[in-house]
Formats: sequence, structure tokens, C-alpha cells
Amino acid sequence: MTSPRLAFLALFLISSPILAADPVPADAPPRWWKGNLHTHTLWSDGNDFPEMVAEWYRDHGYNFVALSEHNVFAQGEAWRPLNNPKRPEMKVHFEKYLQRFGPNWVETRGQSERGGPLEVRLKPFSEFRTLVEERGVFLMIPGEEITNRFPITGEDGKASNLPIHLNATNIVELIQPQPGKTISEMIDNNLKAVHAQETKTGQPMLPHLNHPNFGYAVTAEDVAHAVSDHFFEIFNGHPGVNQAGDADHAPMEKLWDIANTIRLAKLNAPPLYGLGTDDSHHYHTEGASRSIPGRGWIMVRAHHLTPESLIRAIKSADFYASTGVTLSDVRFNTASKTIEIDIQPEDGVTYSTAFIGTPIKHDLSSAPVTGKDGKPIRATGRYKNEIGMTFKTVEGTKPRYTLSREELYVRALITSSKPHPRPTLKDQKEQAWTQPVGWSVKAAPTTTASR
Repeated sequence: MTSPRLAFLALFLISSPILAADPVPADAPPRWWKGNLHTHTLWSDGNDFPEMVAEWYRDHGYNFVALSEHNVFAQGEAWRPLNNPKRPEMKVHFEKYLQRFGPNWVETRGQSERGGPLEVRLKPFSEFRTLVEERGVFLMIPGEEITNRFPITGEDGKASNLPIHLNATNIVELIQPQPGKTISEMIDNNLKAVHAQETKTGQPMLPHLNHPNFGYAVTAEDVAHAVSDHFFEIFNGHPGVNQAGDADHAPMEKLWDIANTIRLAKLNAPPLYGLGTDDSHHYHTEGASRSIPGRGWIMVRAHHLTPESLIRAIKSADFYASTGVTLSDVRFNTASKTIEIDIQPEDGVTYSTAFIGTPIKHDLSSAPVTGKDGKPIRATGRYKNEIGMTFKTVEGTKPRYTLSREELYVRALITSSKPHPRPTLKDQKEQAWTQPVGWSVKAAPTTTASR
């Protein structure tokens, strides 16, 4: 028999409105938010449903994720066949999806037993985001990977296409890939398309250049001269993007420093800021050969977990890229020209911080890279070691560096002794990258004029 007290409590819970347990603070202090801006699902060439992907990130401590499908904005009506010979794993993925969310959420049509195709509906972004988001905990952001190809003809006369990809985060509608007469112009034209939508809608958006070394499509010189670009991926977790370069092509670290030196020393343009991303595609298998989640991310210091607050902070360079190292604080004192970093330590792990940059007085001459036949090949030129040199290496969890005013810029690379748990590179350790500081330009119309 139900007691009068329990009956009253049940009636109270049914008839009373549910109030938020955690009111929005009047003046929220800034804090670090963890997120990935490069993510794929079944809306393009990822192999899992968007709700499942979003939940993976939420369950693994991320605060925000942007979907970035290839030339697709995840809206509208979309169905996928379950009996697809090109994707035999779809049936297994569907069973996991159905088990997790149930038939009241999962929608299918057709009957395979009657010979017709059995299809499953992909939920649009506006529908599934409400299922996984939580204020101050987890946020989904709409996006697109603007996927383009730049046609070239090799020395042998063969025609091919170089992959030129840019991500656009927090967009309102699909952005079509834009052409260009050069790679730099193609990058700039696609950036301008994002900025045009941003201006038209009044909604802040963040474009960035993806994986320059993918297909060795974008050289340091290319990205340096695409001066509308302020963000690129210093780390991308896809195993096929040539993160470390090869004998003929510069690794991403060197490409970053060459591009920033050209911008600051020759073009009077602000430097590039580096993002860490997953570029995740595969969610049901592990291994270095698969593009799995959890390899790279950004930590953004912002007041609120909203797209606007996050993008403002990123555009102010108040973020760092990471593959596992966590920073409690990053500070640059413009008066003393000192960069200070507080690393959040882990038991049994050591940390080494390299302060990297280029001297104001430097030799920016370069030599072309040549093939076995002695002819130049399309690659970032070979520059002097002083371009992106290490000024100082500091051990421990509180590295500091004071600029001598003879540096063009300085950035920090923190490397831990802890192996990356989901590596794509040989002997890969967990790392973090801070943004260039100490630089200045005469005019920077679309970003801060000095840091």
C-alpha cells in the first residue's frame, strides 16, 4: 500500500515544473574546454551514425565537437542502405545504433525480406544535437569540410589533382568549393566564401586549412601567401596525412615555421595559429592504420560553452593544440616579453619544452627540392636551420622563456615522456603546442595586430 507521503511526493513531481539545477552564473570565469573540429560520420565518409559519434566524444571527456562532412551540410532528408556491398560493415553498425537508441528513435524504411532495400534515416544535425547536448557540459557545432581539388600537370605530362581541404565551423548553410588560379588563391577564395556567409548572417564562423601535407598538396610557401588564412592543423590524427613528411617534404613543424617566417618577415601578415584535430572516420576498429577518434584536439579558454564564446577565444589565440599534454595555464606578458606555461603533471611522466622560433636577423633564402633526375619537384623549399630554430629547452612542469627582442616570434612545443595511447607515428609521445607570441605587423585588418 502506498503511503500518503509517497503519494503526495509523486503528485508533486508530476505537477511541478522541472527547474535547472545549475543556473547560468552572472559572470562566469574563463575555463578550458576540450574539443575536436574535424569529425566525419555517415553523412559523408565516416562509418558511424552522428549520434553514436557525438556520444563517443561526450563519454571521453570532450566538451564540444564540430561535424565537418565533405561538401555536405548535415541537414535535410538522407537515407543510407543497410545492404551496401561497398560498406558491408553497415549492418553491424546499424545493430549497435538500434540497440543504443531503440526503435522509437531509429527510423527505417523498406523490407529486405520482400526484396526491397532496407534503409536507415540519418538524423539531421538540428534533430540529433538535442539528444546529446547539455549546457556547460557538451556542445555540437555545425560545420563542413570544403573539399576541393587543384589540377596540376607533372613533369611527365600526367594530369592529377591536389586535395585542398578547409574546414568551416559554425556555418549556417552549405559552402560550395571555390576555384583559384593558384593554390594560395584557391585557399583564399574558399576562406572568403566563409567570411561572406559570416558577414551575411552575423554568425561568427571559423575557417581553417586542413592537413597541408595530405597528398603533399600545400607547401609552406602556398599557405604563407594565402594571407586570409589564420588557422591550420599543426596536428591531424589521420594516418594518411604525412604528418612527419619524408625525405623530400617538410614535416608539419617545419612547414609552420617557414610559413610564419615568410608571413612576418616578407608579407607583413600575421602568423598562422595551430589546431589539433582527429579527422576521425573509423569508430569500430583500432590501430595506427585507421582514422580513429581521440588523437588530437584543442583546449580553448572561454567564458561559456557556446560557439560564439569558443570562436572568439580561438580568434584571440587563447587556445592550444594537444595530443595528450594538459596545460593549466599559458601566459604571455607583453611588457616583460615572457611566456609562462604551467603543465598539469601526471605521476611518473616527465616534460620537456622547446621554445621555437626564428631570429629577426635571418637568412630566408631556400633551395628547391630535386628528384632523382635532378629536376625540381613540387615541395616546400629547403631553408636554413635558423628558420624554426630552438632557442631554449626547459625541463619540468613550469617552463618559462623571456624574449630577448631579437626573435621574430616564439612558440612552445611541450613533449612528455608518455607514449601516445592511439599513435599514428613511430615512437609518438604526447605533446602540446602553444601559439606564436612576441610578433608584430604594421597592419592586420582581420586579426590582432600584435601578440
